[in-house]
Amino acid sequence: MVLVDVFKYNIIVMKKKSGFVLLFMFCLLVNPLISFAQIPQQIITGLKAGDAKSVASNFYENIELVVIDRELVCSQAQGEQILKEFFARNKPTDFKITHQGGDDSSYAIGKMQTGNGNFRVYFLLKSKGGKAQIVQLRIDKD
Repeated sequence: MVLVDVFKYNIIVMKKKSGFVLLFMFCLLVNPLISFAQIPQQIITGLKAGDAKSVASNFYENIELVVIDRELVCSQAQGEQILKEFFARNKPTDFKITHQGGDDSSYAIGKMQTGNGNFRVYFLLKSKGGKAQIVQLRIDKD
């Protein structure tokens, strides 16, 4: 009888341990997915569609903007206009994030395909009021 009780106890302990192991493995698998959620989808779809207004709505009040060889710190409205001019000359056909990361601030690097060639896009986001906002955007010829 004691042997049966010990056996039942071991089964219960193994179930608890396996549950903990499964939970731990689940957390490890979900962690990269959580970091992908840091980049607002509106930014990705805006860059893919060439929608300057959509992207600029995620700009911080002042943004460091580098578009090919033009580098400046500008307001959200000025940044939108510069991005609009870029998209007028280089209509995007696709945009994909190739790398991203960060904790306090997050960043993403992506590849934009246009009719005039490919561009490498880098942006840095910081959280303000619970919303991720772009503080730096860089577009370079690939």
